[in-house]
Amino acid sequence: MQKSTKVKITFVVILIGIVCMFTAVVTDHWAVLSHQVNSVNSTCEAAHFGLWRLCKKHIYIDDTEAVGKGCGPLSLPGEVNCSYFRHFTPGEDSEIFEVKTQREYSISAAAIAVFSMAFIILGSLCILGSLWKGKDYLHKPAGMFYAFAGVCAIISVEVMRQSVKRMIESEDTIWIEYYYSWSFICACIAFAFLFLSGIALLLFSMPHMPKNPWETCMDAEPEQID
Repeated sequence: MQKSTKVKITFVVILIGIVCMFTAVVTDHWAVLSHQVNSVNSTCEAAHFGLWRLCKKHIYIDDTEAVGKGCGPLSLPGEVNCSYFRHFTPGEDSEIFEVKTQREYSISAAAIAVFSMAFIILGSLCILGSLWKGKDYLHKPAGMFYAFAGVCAIISVEVMRQSVKRMIESEDTIWIEYYYSWSFICACIAFAFLFLSGIALLLFSMPHMPKNPWETCMDAEPEQID
């Protein structure tokens, strides 16, 4: 396979990773929480949240087998109320949803995700510059920026995972069950695609290796990317 073809395939993988990371950052389905159902013919509360917003759903329960289990599934009909996290000011959501440790983790996960998006923007600017000006050497910084974006994405995922774990284990919250949803999966896919494609782009932009032992890198003819 020619080098130009490999680079084009890498660009496609990078684009998929960018879409997945953007989707993870702007959506609110990183984790789904539920508290215990105590009685039938009443409502219970489930919630899903992302980096910026929490959505609570009041679900009506009429099945006796649901008593003692977690509220849900989230696909059941019910009234939904969404609100943005008040990370820096006290409020109702801070009192009910965010214990002190979870609040700190949530701020960190959001900040690291923003760094990931910043690296993606820088890498994309390098790619646009290389396509516009025909400067292939811009692939090197682009590859590094995309790899850094992938690292930030997985760090944000791990911080969010620790946040949910500590929140469930805390005695200050009502939530007893949780699972990670599709926004969380998008962030994991973004890490894999951005990190691997960034490393691949960096390797593809390296100088042509000599074919003979007596040939030095300086003597080798440079490869051109069409």
